[in-house]
Amino acid sequence: MYKMKSQNQTSIFYLLRGYMGKKGILMPFSITLSVLGNLVGILPFVCVWLIIRLLFTEGTAASGNEIVRYAWWAFGFSILFILFYFTALMLSHLAAFRLERNLRYSAMEKAVRMPLGFFTKNSSGKMRKVIDDNAGIVHTFVAHQLPDLAGGLAVFVATLVLMFVFDWRLGIACLVPLVIAFAQFYMMMGKNYAATMGQYMTSLEAMNTEAVEYVRGVPVVKVFQQTVYSFKRFYDSIMDYNKWVKEYAASMRRSMSIYTVAINGFAFLLVPVAIILVGVGGNWQEVTLNLIFYVLVTPFFGQCIMKLMYVLDGYRQAGEAVKRIEALTDEKQQLVTLQPLTPMPSRYDIRFNDVSFRYEGAVKDALSHIDLTIPQGKTVALVGASGSGKTTLARLAARFWDTGNGVVSIGGVNVKRIYPSVLMKHISFVFQNTELFKTTVRENILYGNPGAAQADVDRAIDLAQCREIIDKLPHGLDTKIGTEGIYLSGGEQQRIALARAFLKDAPIILLDEATAFADPENEREIQLALARLMQGKTVVMIAHRLTSVTDADNIVVMEEGHIAEQGTHAQLLQKEGLYCRMWKEYQQSVEWDIRKEAKHA
Repeated sequence: MYKMKSQNQTSIFYLLRGYMGKKGILMPFSITLSVLGNLVGILPFVCVWLIIRLLFTEGTAASGNEIVRYAWWAFGFSILFILFYFTALMLSHLAAFRLERNLRYSAMEKAVRMPLGFFTKNSSGKMRKVIDDNAGIVHTFVAHQLPDLAGGLAVFVATLVLMFVFDWRLGIACLVPLVIAFAQFYMMMGKNYAATMGQYMTSLEAMNTEAVEYVRGVPVVKVFQQTVYSFKRFYDSIMDYNKWVKEYAASMRRSMSIYTVAINGFAFLLVPVAIILVGVGGNWQEVTLNLIFYVLVTPFFGQCIMKLMYVLDGYRQAGEAVKRIEALTDEKQQLVTLQPLTPMPSRYDIRFNDVSFRYEGAVKDALSHIDLTIPQGKTVALVGASGSGKTTLARLAARFWDTGNGVVSIGGVNVKRIYPSVLMKHISFVFQNTELFKTTVRENILYGNPGAAQADVDRAIDLAQCREIIDKLPHGLDTKIGTEGIYLSGGEQQRIALARAFLKDAPIILLDEATAFADPENEREIQLALARLMQGKTVVMIAHRLTSVTDADNIVVMEEGHIAEQGTHAQLLQKEGLYCRMWKEYQQSVEWDIRKEAKHA
């Protein structure tokens, strides 16, 4: 694990060096070569000036051999500059590749250790964009901009020295626009720049995320003809990005205009000063030669300042990028493991004792003072309106989050005293949104138990009612799913996921609308498979279709984060309470659907 300290505690350079590992030793060599290369890069211009001076002072009498010698020197220095420059880039790229790899590794390592609830509000698309884009920004800074920073500073100092060596008066004339340009540069890169850059990157990240989500949802958009509505979020993200771009450009406009005029205005002062120097008795040949030198060399100042602006911008972006990668997994509701740690208990009853929970940023509790016992080997169904708290309650048993108040225990042991990895081995999940990886069917099933024998895999396939699915695939169990293979329907994916759950054979099962997206043909097969999966297990079932919970040992009716009532199906109907009203409404909706289908038959 590559742990980073707070950026308030240390510099971005130190932080990045830590991520480079052993490759970090390459950066001093890269910076040194970049400095040497940029200094050598000035010398060809000096050689050109020497040739001009020779021709200017000696005219046709100038030695051809000496001119050729200066020309070869210029050529040799140019080659040496190229060698130094590309060697420096090669070393910095090696360090940058290692840094980017370790950044990605660290982010994913932290993500794996996050509470499961973290992934309910952070989509895979968002995480990928944040990690990929920001790791790329940091890579660019280290590979290109950091060597350029060192080289640019070296050239700046060397050029400044040369300016005063030849003629200090012309040197001062060059400094006047330089000071003006540098002052504008400082204003552009002031304290407000960091805040604006942060807002800009936030809006850019949001726009990229919305673009990905919009493209992914195009088939659904076209089917339901919701183009305008679905485009609105994407459009709003574009307009937000546009706002910050305009604000950034507007804040820079005046300073950038003055900077551009100043950095390109050396000649406007050099020529008049040169004329004045000749007029007050200076040697016109010497003054002219010095003027030519300054005309050749002073553009380096503009290049240096532009390079410094570019690098400083990259430095700010790299710092912001590291903060964003860190913030992605900086979840406040981290899992807290209590000491002493205990092994997984031998009993698998689940107990909620005065449990309350509130999502981060919410104004009210999602659950309030819940007391509930789920006996081992029994099935408890959670029903209620959307937002009533049933999903939150079920997921607290698996430690998607930690409770705000109260205790969730399994077998009498607080789940906070059980290693999360050990807890996960004893819980199987079957959600309505099934996640299958873009690999073979075999590997997808083996995620339930990687070391399982083929006989166990075959048994899980049969129990999950998906033998017929696999038999019709072109390569059977070795058929790839996804972009490089075939696509399965929602019901077929659910049955593959059930095979995974059978293979895991966990004593606790969480079911969240497992048949929600199944077609009628697959729904029956899934129901049969679920009945087998639930035998002898402790089951927490979330359901909207009330017909699927009539056989549950206990039905818990949730309402606004509280338990409104509980009991068997028959007991709750006798109470004529909330569940009874829900059941009647459900039956009416089913009858209405039947009449509608009969009418159109």
